[in-house]
Amino acid sequence: MIYPFNGIEPKIDESVFLADHVTVTGDVEIGPESSVWFNTVIRGDVNATRIGRKVNIQDLCMLHQSPAYPLIIEDEVTVGHNVILHSCTIRKNALIGMGSIILDGAEIGEGAFVGAGSLVPQGKKIPPRTLAFGSPAKVVRELNDDDIRDMERIVREYAEKGQYYKSLQK
Repeated sequence: MIYPFNGIEPKIDESVFLADHVTVTGDVEIGPESSVWFNTVIRGDVNATRIGRKVNIQDLCMLHQSPAYPLIIEDEVTVGHNVILHSCTIRKNALIGMGSIILDGAEIGEGAFVGAGSLVPQGKKIPPRTLAFGSPAKVVRELNDDDIRDMERIVREYAEKGQYYKSLQK
């Protein structure tokens, strides 16, 4: 379902795949070739949410904000199943592992990987091209070229899969 909030309609590129039972409301923009998977909620009723190109937001995610910070997701990001993103910034080519929580003012660097089940607390910065795990998340190592290629593969496959499912909705 798509809902306006206080007269602001979500702006969703026509190429975006929105799966069944996705809710998007208010000041939300979703860029080309992105996909939002089953039972995800994206609320833009407190601050802005900006989602870039070829982003995949997998099943059961919750995206929201506080008045102090918008939620920014740059291009070609993977947001794994059951992730909570709240008023944070996710830089280009990052991957947020399943079940992770990223809180207000946190920033995930370009090409960084937050491991499954991690908690990135308020204001924490994860450097580019690093792997961070835990609660609270700590950097455990730099990513190698194989890691980066695998993250790129996930983005590519979700973009393709999203377009396939979108073609079934017509």
